[in-house]
Amino acid sequence: MMHLRANRGRLRALAMAFALSLALPAGALALELQPYKENLFSYRTVTDSRFNGDFLVVDYSKKRDLWDRDEIDERKVFGHYVSYKPRGSQSNYELSANGRTIRYVGVGKARGGAKAVVIYVHGQGGNRFQGMNDESFGGNFNRIKNLMVRNGGAYLSTEFADFGDKGTADLAALISYQRQLSPGAQVVVACGSMGGIICWNLIKDGRTAGLVDGIMLMGSPKDPNIFSAGVLGRRVPIYMGQGSADTVYNWEDQAAFFQQIKANAPDYPIKFHLFDTGSHGTPIRMTDWRLVLNWIFSR
Repeated sequence: MMHLRANRGRLRALAMAFALSLALPAGALALELQPYKENLFSYRTVTDSRFNGDFLVVDYSKKRDLWDRDEIDERKVFGHYVSYKPRGSQSNYELSANGRTIRYVGVGKARGGAKAVVIYVHGQGGNRFQGMNDESFGGNFNRIKNLMVRNGGAYLSTEFADFGDKGTADLAALISYQRQLSPGAQVVVACGSMGGIICWNLIKDGRTAGLVDGIMLMGSPKDPNIFSAGVLGRRVPIYMGQGSADTVYNWEDQAAFFQQIKANAPDYPIKFHLFDTGSHGTPIRMTDWRLVLNWIFSR
């Protein structure tokens, strides 16, 4: 099993290696999200780096990253973390598909012409408004809203029928619709907690995997069925974010799954960011959206 802590003398070298591992050649990105509040949202310290930078241990401090960041713990971040610029384009939408009405909220170019589309899929007990909450999760949803609005993209937070076949079909319909509205856009589906089941389902099915340019799993379960579903051959980029103190999904099981993917396909485009001491919701709070999305867009 992997150990969390790295020798302190290695931290500076690891930070440099981390930056180099994410460096991209000029002109390599179809879309490169420009910086937005990097000093507040980028990773403070990377304490370990493995698999050529694909596996990172990121320092998380509950005092610094939660208590000192939130005016009301886990409910309202301090004002300097947010900008309400995206509210100018925020609207509620409905899409009729699969005999159902799919309701979602969108900001940016949700009506078409987007350079990229990011769709958030909530976990159990959530709804379409969770991913649009500017002040919860340390302002990190506000950051993705700003990143997409300021870079000509669209960000959507949706509801769906269930976490099974119906919900997966709803997401597939929404993605297909967005691709009609923005034919040149890259589409990334970001799934929180149990919503990750839908992310995995999308790339397990060859008919829907082609609609998706990358998935982000934040505190989500693994899916061993990807090995029999031919997922590795499709090479859809995967990001996995996990808290080491997650009591819902054990981080060691998740890390072992990442290693299993690497063992089967060493060059598979997958990254695992482990937030040291973080809980189940920490990846949603702490994932560096710009860092991960620019990596996916570069693929």
